[in-house]
Amino acid sequence: MDASLHELRSVVHGCPVIDNHAHNLLLPDKLHAYEFATITTEAQGAALEDTYTSLSHIRGVNQLKELYGCDKDADWNSVLARRAQVLTDDPLGLVQKCLEGTHTILMDDGLDADTVHPYTFHDQFTIGKTRRIVRIEAEAQDAMRMLMENPDRKFSTDSAGKDSLWVEFAREFEQRIKNLILDPEVVGFKSVVCYRTGLDVEPEHLSESALGAAIDDFHLYVDNAARGQYRIEHKGVNDFLVGGTLQLLSSSRLETGMSKPIQFHTGLGDPDINLLRSNPAYLQAVIEKYPHVPFVILHSSYPYTREAGYLATVFKNAYLDVGEVFPMLSRDGQLSVLRQALELTPTSKLLWSTDGHWFPETYWLANRQFRQAFEQVLTGYVNDGDLSLAQAIDAAKAIMYRNSNILYSLKLPDDPMEASGRKLLTEKAIYPAQTRNSVPVPALADKPTALQDVQALEDFQAKHGQLEYVFISWLDYTATTRTRIFPIAEFQRLTQTGTRFAISNGTIGILANDALTPACDTTGVIHIEPDLSTLSPNHLRPPSSATVLASWRDASGHPHPACPRSTCQTLLTRLLTAHHLNLTLGFEIEVCFLHRSARLSSPISISKPFSTPLDSTHAWSTLSPHSLALSLPLLHAIASALAAADIPLTQFHAESNAGEFEFVLPPRPALAAIDTLLHARRIIASVAEAHGLRATLHPRPVEGGAGTGAHVHASLEGEGEGPAGEKEEMEEKEMRFWTRGVLSHLGSICAFTLPIQESYSRVADDSWSGGRWVAWGTQNREVPLRRIPGEGRDGKGGRWEVRCVDGLANMYFAVAAIVAAGMLGLEAKGEAEVPAKDCLPNPSKLTAEQRAEYGIHVSMPSELGSALSLLEENSELASLLGEKLVSDYVTVKRTEDTMLAEMSDEERRNWLMERY
Repeated sequence: MDASLHELRSVVHGCPVIDNHAHNLLLPDKLHAYEFATITTEAQGAALEDTYTSLSHIRGVNQLKELYGCDKDADWNSVLARRAQVLTDDPLGLVQKCLEGTHTILMDDGLDADTVHPYTFHDQFTIGKTRRIVRIEAEAQDAMRMLMENPDRKFSTDSAGKDSLWVEFAREFEQRIKNLILDPEVVGFKSVVCYRTGLDVEPEHLSESALGAAIDDFHLYVDNAARGQYRIEHKGVNDFLVGGTLQLLSSSRLETGMSKPIQFHTGLGDPDINLLRSNPAYLQAVIEKYPHVPFVILHSSYPYTREAGYLATVFKNAYLDVGEVFPMLSRDGQLSVLRQALELTPTSKLLWSTDGHWFPETYWLANRQFRQAFEQVLTGYVNDGDLSLAQAIDAAKAIMYRNSNILYSLKLPDDPMEASGRKLLTEKAIYPAQTRNSVPVPALADKPTALQDVQALEDFQAKHGQLEYVFISWLDYTATTRTRIFPIAEFQRLTQTGTRFAISNGTIGILANDALTPACDTTGVIHIEPDLSTLSPNHLRPPSSATVLASWRDASGHPHPACPRSTCQTLLTRLLTAHHLNLTLGFEIEVCFLHRSARLSSPISISKPFSTPLDSTHAWSTLSPHSLALSLPLLHAIASALAAADIPLTQFHAESNAGEFEFVLPPRPALAAIDTLLHARRIIASVAEAHGLRATLHPRPVEGGAGTGAHVHASLEGEGEGPAGEKEEMEEKEMRFWTRGVLSHLGSICAFTLPIQESYSRVADDSWSGGRWVAWGTQNREVPLRRIPGEGRDGKGGRWEVRCVDGLANMYFAVAAIVAAGMLGLEAKGEAEVPAKDCLPNPSKLTAEQRAEYGIHVSMPSELGSALSLLEENSELASLLGEKLVSDYVTVKRTEDTMLAEMSDEERRNWLMERY
């Protein structure tokens, strides 16, 4: 390709799109409700049998092979089998991949409302928020259903009763539309009158003849509704709904200065449509009658594209959407539609949409094929001299993004590819989709998208300054942070080419001092893939550097089954897809600051390099003048460094140990919270080192002092915001997760959360460390699982605190084990009764009989070996975490424990403090 066209191609393939018309994706348990073959055709029933020989289907299948990683010669059944595997392994990753490059979706959520995700579900995959397009016929049907099924309002079915019901129906529909016009989540309306009775809509809907026809047809509609058939298929009623909506939109323009647009399905559709009456030319009269209401003519109006283009040209308030023909037509058909649309229509009147629906692949195919066809058309115009390069680039941005931004008053950045337009990307750069009802979504197992990675890196440097180095870090089985440092030029090359670097598979089985364990298998490699959404600035400067966290991939790009981060990510995804639950976490960082009295001269020394705490006079939540003078400069430096890394502390205070403080991190979606925890610990340690101090997470940092934990605060939330009637179901899920799941497997979980022998000396009775008994209690700090009620009178909406955790845990493993155990509780058969009761007293103060009344029968493991044995014997937990992962972890920890046992107490303490 001519180098001068490179910029145009970059814009066509890189500009984030505003998808101005699409539909919700199916719920996981509804994926088989519709034929997947319909993604490239409107054919149904027997006609669908022939679609497999259409050019649109064949081309779509060939492209899907690339999406799923199939062989080029794979047949349709093989593609379906591979797709089923992808949906099992990484369903949300597939959605993320398919919606890549989408800035904002304007979603008609009136299609199959009972089988699809709520529109807010899609926010986690896009740059901007999904906004609603309201289908007026769906609102009318809901209004009728409400009236007919209201037990307090009875209507007779005689003529007078039907007339009375008509008045109520018209009033209810009008009020609904008025409310929706004022709803900021609603950016437009849509009519499917094309499907119902055709586009030849009566423009004078309140004329005597039109109103009479509407009432007569409504009488017939009532008969259908009485039989539970609420679909409106009577022309008089449908025309009244369209006319009434247009009248209200026009009036709103006089009141508010603007009218929200209304979309009309035109042209291409399933056999339900009357093809002749789907011609948008029928709309000319109503477009003329309501000059202040924007009309969006959907779906390229195929095969009436030229008619639609004419309307969009001669009427200021008409716009043409060039969607749905991707991927429903062949390549030649798509090129023809685009050229027909551009024959007459100004580029400022054209909009893009995918008409994506049900399956995420519909979005992916539409966007991919549109960008390919759009590039070919625009480059042809440039080569022929019809457009300059700059004009073609402007047209591309207008059609893909700017026109919809203006028409629907979205108030997004003017140009998403300019620095001002990247602001939204920057706001989501650290952790995408950080809403309380979503979790960070894994990318589909494939090469990282170079454009997206480069953009994230550019955004980061625009905010934090030019980098010289990037540290790529990951956690191993001993919770040791392993790091590779890349000069920025080489790191940019990696992101631009989507290249991963490899390390030996044997690193799974090494200890923190690189000693080998029996789990070390040197055959094979692990591919390290940085997640640029986790970029975080390093504290020490110069040089200017940042740390990015990484996951492990296998040779084909799939998540490595041994990876701590990927395992956690996969289980969080399953929690969402299988149980519609999101997990939000908030971490407490308890850290002890000790003066270095000497540097270690060897890996193991008998010196006491960490014998003096920062301050020996403070107590919990106290600060004497002396303590304040010693600690405030350090605390201020830490808080400032964390804030500069976009990690705002909610609070910090002195803990019980001399020189120990607690820093409370804000709640975030689970994976993002763990990533944030690792960055925060790194920054705290770095700032402390700059002050000549060692920041340690050792469970027993001060001889004779209190322990140091890493308590995890967790809340479960249902996907989306369900109605009040679902609260009881959510509460039942919550209790099953924590008391039937986590509590039942807590001994095994301790192998991950309390990972060394010193961890168990911290967990004791009467020490506010969670105690020795497997129990849960509301606001009870002497049990390992504390329930913290919400602030409302009913106590709902609270959280749970897992107290049997310390800072030496690999938190990806710890949370993965908690989630796996919780899902076992959710999936356990039988009644949902709580096996252990809410224990308010200190269990250690109870007799065995009293503990039994609370369902407390089992004590916590008292040493690491016991916890590892419990984990080893727990086949249920291993089935979710991965049997080999569990086996290798147990082997590594036992070997580590043996090594540490050979050291003297002081050598062991120093060795651990230097590393953790």
